[in-house]
Amino acid sequence: MKASELISKNIPSLRTSDTGATALRLMSEFHVLHLPIVNENQLLGLISEEDILNTHGVEEAIGSLPLSFMRPFIKDHEHLFEVMKVASEFRLTAIPVIDNDENYLGVITRDELLNYFALETGILEPGGIIVIEVNVKDYTLADVARIIEQHEAKILGSFAKTNEESNKVQITIKINHTDLQPIIASLARYNYVVKETFTEPEYFDNLKERYDSLMNYLNI
Repeated sequence: MKASELISKNIPSLRTSDTGATALRLMSEFHVLHLPIVNENQLLGLISEEDILNTHGVEEAIGSLPLSFMRPFIKDHEHLFEVMKVASEFRLTAIPVIDNDENYLGVITRDELLNYFALETGILEPGGIIVIEVNVKDYTLADVARIIEQHEAKILGSFAKTNEESNKVQITIKINHTDLQPIIASLARYNYVVKETFTEPEYFDNLKERYDSLMNYLNI
């Protein structure tokens, strides 16, 4: 999925003539801590709630505040993984999107980004989670999938993290089965170290409850 497909049309942008109070009110209304500052179609930067409060600039025009505006952005054709990277790197709640001509198109909110990944990666689906570890040179997702599918199970999603110091990779796998013991035994036979498992139904019920609470909050 490209960044352009998740742009929010509801989050407003700011002008340099807007006051800090206006910016804070809009941030509160739209449940974000950052808003873009735009001149016509040009993205000037991003201002945060912290910027305004730290400079005591509530009554001042944001263009007159002694700020060094951040200017992180994503191009509209980039994948959502890149959006996640920028959001994480700058700890953003709103990520500006521009086109190839650097025209401002809108923002992607952190909440919408989390919502998309929750729905599209199978996180909310019932099943089990297995965290395994293996040497980097021995890891292929195809081999892991083959072992799991021998038990008539399917991988709903997976994430890999490499530890450069130990030269090992840790893989978190979401499976559509809750009976994980036969799969765990097979993985062990193929020298995969099972680090953690999550199978309790209440775990997934709690996750779904938290997700629903977040969605209700965003719809207020």
